[in-house]
Amino acid sequence: MKIFPAIDIKDKKCVRLVKGDFDNKTEYEMSPIEQAGKYSDHGFKNLHIVDLDGALTGETINLDIIQEIVNKFNLKIEIGGGIRNFESIQKYTDAGVEKIILGSAAIKDKNFLKEACKKFPDKIALGLDAKDGYLSVSGWKENSDQLTLDYLKEVNDFGASRLIYTDINRDGMKQSPNFEETLKVADISNCPVIISGGVSSIDDIKKAKELNNKNIEGIIVGKAIYDGDIKLDELVKEVDA
Repeated sequence: MKIFPAIDIKDKKCVRLVKGDFDNKTEYEMSPIEQAGKYSDHGFKNLHIVDLDGALTGETINLDIIQEIVNKFNLKIEIGGGIRNFESIQKYTDAGVEKIILGSAAIKDKNFLKEACKKFPDKIALGLDAKDGYLSVSGWKENSDQLTLDYLKEVNDFGASRLIYTDINRDGMKQSPNFEETLKVADISNCPVIISGGVSSIDDIKKAKELNNKNIEGIIVGKAIYDGDIKLDELVKEVDA
């Protein structure tokens, strides 16, 4: 199983939100580049980054930071947050990012997702952020009327190379991921699935590995690292060689 330590960037700083609420934000001392270095030094190979400024503006606000992380460290990066056009995808691809996560733009415009997957083969990850079974969009500020599983069935053959499923009610709450719903998504998804939202302890990582679903590729860990509930030395031991 791949483990993706997370970095959320806002105003050039590492932050964590609770349930995606920009008013419920914790800022951390370490810069995104220092934090990426810390993950790299511990032996992690994958990194999940969310550009929260991008989510709010639809622009690649922190491209310079992402570029520096790519240049300095041997990390496979997936990046999300406000990526709404081919130009942004191209910028991140040119910067050396492994996967570009499309969320709101893909949900609001299925054709954009389809064309992006064609234009950037093996580069597009689909981010499905759900609340009570329904997809949320626009930095989680809007709920859509689309059921997660119905939407996935519609776009399953478009060619996304990865799917990241987040239960918003669990995100930043450290109450364990929603394994039940993630398994439902994994059972029908045509591409590998990443578990996201709510990891609280090393036991959640162990449980994810025990799910024994061949379609589950990895898990994202964020707030539990920053708050010290999970030690990086302990976490990196759970990475599959």
